[in-house]
Order: sequence, then C-alpha cells, then structure tokens
Amino acid sequence: MEVIHKIGRRKTAVARAYVAPGKGNITINKKDMPVYFPSAALQYKVNQPLVMTNNEGNFDITVNVYGGGITGQAEAIRLALSRVMCEIDAENRLILKPEGLLTRDPRMVERKKFGQKKARKKFQFSKR
Repeated sequence: MEVIHKIGRRKTAVARAYVAPGKGNITINKKDMPVYFPSAALQYKVNQPLVMTNNEGNFDITVNVYGGGITGQAEAIRLALSRVMCEIDAENRLILKPEGLLTRDPRMVERKKFGQKKARKKFQFSKR
C-alpha cells in the first residue's frame, strides 16, 4: 500500500491527510498531535475514525491543515481520515456513515450585508 491522500473541509478549514502504513504517529503541520491539539476533546475528534474502524496504531498520518479555528481544523482532519479509512476498506463505510463522519458539514458564516450592523442584526432605530 502506498500513501493515500484525501482532503477534508469544515467552515474555512482545509485539511490534507497523507496516510501510510506505520506505527501510529500522527503529525499535524510538522508537530505531534498532542502539541498541536492540547485539548483531549479535539484529540478524540481526530482519532475517532481510527478508533471506530480499529485502526489506531496501524498507520503513520501526516496532515497539512490551514484556515479556520482549532475546532474546525480538527473536524476537517476527522473528515479527511474518515475518507481515507473508506478507501482502505470499503466495509469501513458501513461503520462511519451512520455516525455522520463522512458528511461534509455545509454550515458557513453568513456574510455581512450593507446597511446592517452584522449579517442579520440591524442598526438600532432611535426616534428623537
């Protein structure tokens, strides 16, 4: 098996995951995962596709991620890894699909409109 490359997106974050057989090292932007994501909740999100398909420790994963915040980046990585797990074994799709890990979350920030304070909030009207 050679290196598998997949892309995951969430809000404005884009993650490119490169997966090769190995010992289970996860490198994100040239840093180890616990250094890049100190929060246990974000580490859980990144590992979720690997844990559900019983593949933790089987692959060396290198990820380049940019844009968005840390939560959006973690969820973009999760989508990319889920897509990789489906390419490795088609039966993994039956495990990941019901959990919603193969669905790209389409929610984006709504743009600010002119003549308004924010996307939906209006300027306060004062009658004097």
